[in-house]
Amino acid sequence: MAAPSPFSVTGNRAVIIGELRRLLPRMEGFSRPLPFGLVVLDSHLPAGGLPCGGLHEIVPEAEGATASAFGFIAAILGRLPKTHPLVCVIPAYGRRPHGRLHGHGLNALGLDPGRLILVETAHRKETLWAIEEALHSMAPAAVIGAIDKLDLRTSQRLQLTATDTGLPLFLLRPSPTLESSAAATRWRIGTAEAARDRYGLIVRPRWHLHLERCRNGRPGHWVVEYDHVAHRFSLSAAVANPSHACSAGEEPLRETRCA
Repeated sequence: MAAPSPFSVTGNRAVIIGELRRLLPRMEGFSRPLPFGLVVLDSHLPAGGLPCGGLHEIVPEAEGATASAFGFIAAILGRLPKTHPLVCVIPAYGRRPHGRLHGHGLNALGLDPGRLILVETAHRKETLWAIEEALHSMAPAAVIGAIDKLDLRTSQRLQLTATDTGLPLFLLRPSPTLESSAAATRWRIGTAEAARDRYGLIVRPRWHLHLERCRNGRPGHWVVEYDHVAHRFSLSAAVANPSHACSAGEEPLRETRCA
C-alpha cells in the first residue's frame, strides 16, 4: 500500500482536529459558555463564561439574602433561549420562610414567568429525583433547584448528569450546611443597595458576588448591577473600585444557547 501523501495527511489531520474541537467541549460540558458580558468577571471563568453543562452552587451570604441569591439566578436565566422552558424545583418544606416566586419580581429581572415549569417537592429525595429527571429530559434550557443538604457523592452525580446532558444546573444551597462539593462553580451572594430612580423605584438590582471556587478558573469578588431591559451586567459605579469601572466598549449580554 502506498504511503499517504503529505497533503492527504495534513488534510486528514485538519479534519480530525476540527472534529475533536467540536466533540471535546461537549464531552467536557461547556461547548458554548454563558458569559456575563463583563470582562473583569468573565476572565475568571473557564472559556470566558459559565460552563453550560455543569453544577453551579448559589449560596446566600446570610439568611436574609436568599431572595437576592435567587434574583441573581433569575437575571442569568433571563437571557437563555426563549424557545425552551426552564424547570424550577422548589421544596415546599424549604420555601416557608421565603414565600412563593412572584411573577412581577421575575419580570423585573427580565425573566418571563410563563417560561417556568415549577415543581414543588415534599422531601429531599423527591427534590433530587425531579432535578435529575429534568436534566435527563434535555427539554429545558436550564434547571434550577433548591436543597437544604448535599453530600459530596450526590454533588458528583449531579455534576456528571449536568455535564452529560450539556445543561446548566443552578442549585441554591444554604450556607450553614455547606460540605465538600464537585460543583463546577460556587457563588456566594450578598445583598447590595439597589440603584433607584428619582421616585425611589428600583431600576437596577445589585449584588455582592463572591466566586468562591471555580474549576479551571479563578476566584474573585465584585459588586455588580443588572439592567433587565438591556440584559446587561455591569460593575456598580456607586460602590465598585474606580480602577475596575466598566469601559464604554464593554460587550452587552447576548442571548446564549447551550449546545
